[in-house]
Amino acid sequence: MADKDRVYIFDTTMRDGEQSPGASMSLEEKIQIARVFDELGIDIIEAGFPIASPGDFEAVTEVSKILKNSIPAGLSRHSKKDIDRCYEALKHAPRFRIHTFISTSPLHMKHKLNKSPEEVYEAIKEHVTYARKFTDDVEWSCEDGTRTDLDYMCKTVELAIKCGAKTINIPDTVGYTIPSEFTKIIQTLLNKVPNIDKAILSTHCHNDLGLAVANSLAGVQAGARQIECTINGLGERAGNAALEEVVMAIKTRPDLMPYDTGINTTLLSKASKIVSNATGFPVQYNKAIVGKNAFAHEAGIHQDGMLKNRQTYEIMTPESVGVKQTSLVMGKHSGRHAFKDKLNSLGYPDLTDDVVSNAFAKFKVLADKKKHVYDEDIIALIDDSLIIDNKVNAINLKSLKVFAGTGEPQKAEMTLDVFGDVKKTSETGDGPVDAIFKCIKKLYPHDVNLQLYQVHAVTEGTDAQATVSVKIEENGKTTVGQAADTDTLVASANAYINSLNKMIIKRDKTAPEEQFENKQMKGI
Repeated sequence: MADKDRVYIFDTTMRDGEQSPGASMSLEEKIQIARVFDELGIDIIEAGFPIASPGDFEAVTEVSKILKNSIPAGLSRHSKKDIDRCYEALKHAPRFRIHTFISTSPLHMKHKLNKSPEEVYEAIKEHVTYARKFTDDVEWSCEDGTRTDLDYMCKTVELAIKCGAKTINIPDTVGYTIPSEFTKIIQTLLNKVPNIDKAILSTHCHNDLGLAVANSLAGVQAGARQIECTINGLGERAGNAALEEVVMAIKTRPDLMPYDTGINTTLLSKASKIVSNATGFPVQYNKAIVGKNAFAHEAGIHQDGMLKNRQTYEIMTPESVGVKQTSLVMGKHSGRHAFKDKLNSLGYPDLTDDVVSNAFAKFKVLADKKKHVYDEDIIALIDDSLIIDNKVNAINLKSLKVFAGTGEPQKAEMTLDVFGDVKKTSETGDGPVDAIFKCIKKLYPHDVNLQLYQVHAVTEGTDAQATVSVKIEENGKTTVGQAADTDTLVASANAYINSLNKMIIKRDKTAPEEQFENKQMKGI
């Protein structure tokens, strides 16, 4: 693409993003993030504010040493000490950018800087000129730009370019503007600043009104060719424009935004996870592009459409941002079509209509109780329905007493009906559940591997019903048993027995096939 169609991505996750309360990153984490960003194709990486702390200085220094493609940048105020510190941190890189800024809005000049517009004007002349001595890549920002008088902004931008700034950044520092207003600001600068052709205009939008991405894109459509942004929208207060959102918006709508960013979008999900892990800030489930639910569909109508054609409800593929596949989340809004598709994917392609109907009815009841219905839950429902369909229930719990507490070994007394034969026993164990499972194994001898024992409450309160899941494995075959009861120990016994009953069915179903295979191998 021509230069006029190239949008440069300036990432400030490690500078502005780290200014989020609680989002501090270690040097090792910043280096790890920088390597991923370099691979991602980010043009400029603002690695910190070198004068702010020894840690920031060290981070900018080390990041500037390892980047192979991206240009490292450091932030400085209009102070020669700040600019010197920036240079010292960045000088190890073959190319680097010094990003210097000063407030230009009447509110900031008066109450933050205690300077007149004339004094700010002179400060721009002095410090942009000084920064230009260290590098020909100087960026200048007018802090609180969207609350700055437009005539004064044009005057200061013209001066900054005259003094050597090659990038002019217009920050919406407090997230105050809206797209139409930001469009006007960019267009005014392009029309009224005589030397604007010698610089690239940049956007830096905060998200206080939830408009950071919209304002950034409006700026690009108006003529800006750099976007300052952060992964996951990290940043002060409500955050910055989210890198993954602006990039994918441009990629998805070339009809309205025929621009190129040079970003390898298949690494966006990876970058999101690394930043989330480093900062400890979880990504909200419904976050655009990189959220857990960004490519998940639960509503039956949506799932049906997705199964017929992915484009019905997805405007981009999950693979394009590094997500393996679309997820049809099974929940109370899911329809029968999606349920049958899920059964096929779980290895149940040839179930009878009765079994599917029975399982689907149970699934709807379960989905009303649980926020998340996992594959194991659905397998359990199918196996339950197969038990009903086969009229088989080999083992039944008749009674259970458990003795637990301090000072004495935990003990269980149990009565089971095993193939019509009522049996009793008692066992001790390392806890009441262990004692229960030992009783079952004694009354019905078997050799399986216990792969999962999980308990969770269906509702809140001490009288909540407990749902217990038990997963067992035998010769490569697995079954999942579930049971619910207000007595967790009773639920545990029934869940284990449930899994055994399913295993018996699987043995019966596969036995004829195994016998046939053995005969074939023996040549009979």
